[in-house]
Amino acid sequence: MRKPFRARAVGAILGLAVVATACGSGDGATEGDPIRIASFNFNESVIVAEIYAQGLEANGYTVERQLNLGAREVVKPALESGEIDLIPEYTGTVAGFLGVEASADSDVTWEAASAAWEEMGITLLAYSPAQDKNAYVVTGETAEEFSLTTVSDLQPVAGEMIFGGPPECPERPLCLQGLQDVYGLEFAEFVPLDVGGPITVTALEGGEIDVGLLFTTSGVIAANGWVSLEDDMGLNPAENIVPAIRTEVVDAYGDELVALLDSYSEALTTEDLTAMNARADLDQEDPALIAEEWLTTNGFIGT
Repeated sequence: MRKPFRARAVGAILGLAVVATACGSGDGATEGDPIRIASFNFNESVIVAEIYAQGLEANGYTVERQLNLGAREVVKPALESGEIDLIPEYTGTVAGFLGVEASADSDVTWEAASAAWEEMGITLLAYSPAQDKNAYVVTGETAEEFSLTTVSDLQPVAGEMIFGGPPECPERPLCLQGLQDVYGLEFAEFVPLDVGGPITVTALEGGEIDVGLLFTTSGVIAANGWVSLEDDMGLNPAENIVPAIRTEVVDAYGDELVALLDSYSEALTTEDLTAMNARADLDQEDPALIAEEWLTTNGFIGT
């Protein structure tokens, strides 16, 4: 049974990394400590964190932003220690990071991650239908030269190729570690870059790397005619976006806060993510303005 979008009193609720500015503009400010909303250090995470932040501000909550905080190695301890309160997470990745099994089943993956984090005072709210998974990407020319359509197709040629991804990639089960364990891929070299961002894009464009780690919702893949290799052996699990929030924050603010965050999750789609990422990554639009437009279009805030 799907863990959906319903207001539910959760025993352990998400550590909310909150956005920094003013009191909410909704009718009647909601009293309490500011909710500190954080994001990982890539545009999609910043956009979703801004959706949470601006939506809560519009309903009277005071938020503080800690955007582009860093990788999960930085964010997870900050959430668990109470330095931040809320962050948009990815169910499969956080499950693996917590040492529990993730799968292609969204419910199973959510339940495993929730149970693992609950004892540390973190709750996962209802997950969104929107998903974003790791994408192993090559240029169109490389795909044609080596007849590449799946990740398995890399097996005969990986030893001659350079792989580029985030600095933590060699230790990540869904990055180099998983590519080696699941597919048996040993690349000639690994180049530490950014988290699916402009540095990786530039390196792939310039031929400095042969395979790059991007995201399935990245607008740059289609725009450049690149090929996202099919994960034919199922390395990547379900990766639904989900608010992760400290239980203390949920206990303090109650069902109203949960219902608001659940409503944003319910409305967010993979297509939305892809379109918003293209605007941020290709058109260099401000993530905060992109988030504001999404909230307005979906009726969560006024014009």
